[in-house]
Amino acid sequence: MNSRTYCVYNQTRESFLSLSVTPADTTFSRLKGLIGKLKLRVDEGLWIVPSCGVHTLGVLFPLDLIYLNESHQVIHLIEHFPRFRIAPLRTQASSVLELPTHTIYSSQTQPGDQLLICAVEEIATRFNKGGVGQLKSQPPEFGGSLDGKNPPQETHLFKATG
Repeated sequence: MNSRTYCVYNQTRESFLSLSVTPADTTFSRLKGLIGKLKLRVDEGLWIVPSCGVHTLGVLFPLDLIYLNESHQVIHLIEHFPRFRIAPLRTQASSVLELPTHTIYSSQTQPGDQLLICAVEEIATRFNKGGVGQLKSQPPEFGGSLDGKNPPQETHLFKATG
């Protein structure tokens, strides 16, 4: 069983999307996905890697879907994707985030936004070293720096209830 978890931070909007995303990076974990899970807590999700599309066949609840390219830039969004459906394929996607409904809305995530996906410990270290500004000046593998076109947004932290 996969015990690694990652944080997902929107560098463009300066908001967290999730504090506990589990990667589905093996054939079995990608096939299983969220099948059999009764619900997602507000702070959890699944990161399907690699993937250019997903399904919710056997999933008992709707999801927000975020398609990402290789550099974790948002290329497509689907809010409140229904259960028992096959999502559209996006050939330019290299991974897909499956998150609880309303995550896209509450984080104000939009196509073109740059996401940072890293271990919980790493995000804590980055914040302790220099706050959010430290996240903005990462090397290209973390999405590069922001262009300053988008005004800062309030950071949203979600408390798990479940």
